[in-house]
Amino acid sequence: MIGRPRSLRPSGTASVRRSVLGALAGVAALLATGVTAAPAGAAPEPGTAAPSAQERALAFWTPERMRAATPLDVLTVDRSEVRAAAPRKGKATVVAPSAPASAVGPLAFPHGGGPWSGGGAVTKTAGRVFFTYQGRTASCSGNAVTSANKSTVLTAGHCVKMQGAWHTNWVFVPGYHDGQRPYGTWAAARTLSTPQWTASEDINYDIGAAVVAPLDGKRLTDVVGGQGLAFNTGYNKAMYSFGFPAAAPYDGEKFIYCSGTTFRDFLLSGDHGLTCDMTGGSSGGPWFTQFDEATGTGLQSSVNSFKYNFLPNAMYGPYFGADAQNLYQSAQSS
Repeated sequence: MIGRPRSLRPSGTASVRRSVLGALAGVAALLATGVTAAPAGAAPEPGTAAPSAQERALAFWTPERMRAATPLDVLTVDRSEVRAAAPRKGKATVVAPSAPASAVGPLAFPHGGGPWSGGGAVTKTAGRVFFTYQGRTASCSGNAVTSANKSTVLTAGHCVKMQGAWHTNWVFVPGYHDGQRPYGTWAAARTLSTPQWTASEDINYDIGAAVVAPLDGKRLTDVVGGQGLAFNTGYNKAMYSFGFPAAAPYDGEKFIYCSGTTFRDFLLSGDHGLTCDMTGGSSGGPWFTQFDEATGTGLQSSVNSFKYNFLPNAMYGPYFGADAQNLYQSAQSS
C-alpha cells in the first residue's frame, strides 16, 4: 500500500515522517497509547499499560492539556506510489447494540458535516481519545461497542500506533463536549490493531481498538452503553459518521456528524467513501449502518480514516471485513 514516506507537520512545529496512503483524517489530532508493562524479567508487550501507567495517564490529562492537544496537518500522497489491496472478507455478522434508546428528533440526510443536535445513545458511546505521540499531545475520536468485557473502544489504527510506535497516556472520554467529561476519563489497559496496520500501516486496515480499565469499580458499557457492529456487509450503504474534528473550521469541542449513501473508493484503497467535511481529530470516529436517529443507535461498520488532499470534502473509512472482526474478537476477549 505504501511508497516513499510523506511528511506531516504539527500546526506550527517540526515535521513528522511516515508512509501512508492518504491524508489521514485523524491526522489532525490523532494518535496515542501503548504504555508498555510486563512482569519483571519479561519483555514488555506493546500496547499494554500497567495500573501505574494508567494512573499516570489519568493524572496527565488535565483540562488544560486536553484543550492544548494540537491537530496535525493531513498527509499528502502521490497516487503513483501506492498500490491498493482489497480487504479480506468473510461471513456477514451483526452484533446488536447494548446502548439504551433515547428519543431524538429527525435531522437532515444526507448531510456534509455539522453539529449533531439529536442527542440519543451516540452522544454517550462516542467520545474523544487523547494520547501522547513523539513527545506531544494529540487527539482522535472513538466509540464504545457492545463487547464481552464491556470495556472495548473502537478507533482508527493510527490513533493507537503510528510510525512503528504505540501511543502513550491513552485515554477515552465518552460524551465529551465543550471541555466537559460527563462520564469520566477511561485509561487504556491495552491497545491493539489489525495485523496489517501493526506490521506495515496498510491504510486498508486502519482500525484500532482499546480495552479500557474499570473506573470507580464500573465497566465502560455499564456506564455509557455500547453500539452494535456489522462485519462483511458490503458497500454503497446509507451511513452516518461521527467525530470530534479539531482542525479548522472545527475546534474539537463539538460533536460533529456527516450522513449519506457511501461509495467504494475508486482510487487507491478498498475503503468506503462519504461526502464529509470533518477534519483532523475526527479520526477513529464511528461510521454506522442501520443508524436510527430516533434512538441514536446503529451498527458500527467503519471509522474515520483518511482524506485525499485533492478531495477535501470526501472522508474514507476502512471496510470492516474478516480482519476487523478478528480485531474486535481479540479486544473483547482481553
